[in-house]
Amino acid sequence: MYKFTALRFSLDNALFPSIIEIDAKNVTYYKGTVVGYQSTVIERDNIASVSISSGILFADVVIESKGGKRRIATGFRKSDTKEIVRLLKKAI
Repeated sequence: MYKFTALRFSLDNALFPSIIEIDAKNVTYYKGTVVGYQSTVIERDNIASVSISSGILFADVVIESKGGKRRIATGFRKSDTKEIVRLLKKAI
C-alpha cells in the first residue's frame, strides 16, 4: 500500500491534511474535518482519468471515475503527485 499526505503549508490542509492511499484494488481519499475524516473510495478499475494541476509550490491530483465523478486532492508535493499519477495510470 502507498500513502501520500498533503503538506500542511497549503491552505486547505493547514489543520487537517488530505491523505491518498493506494492499494491493489482501491484508491482511498481522506479529507480531514474537525471531527475525523470524510473518505471516498474509488475502485482502481473504475478510474477514467487522472491528472495533475500544478501551482508554484504545490500540486493537486484530479481523479475522475468512469461515472463522471471528479475528486480533487489538493496541496501535495509535486513529486508525490507524479508518483500518484504513475501508480494510477497502470489501472487505466
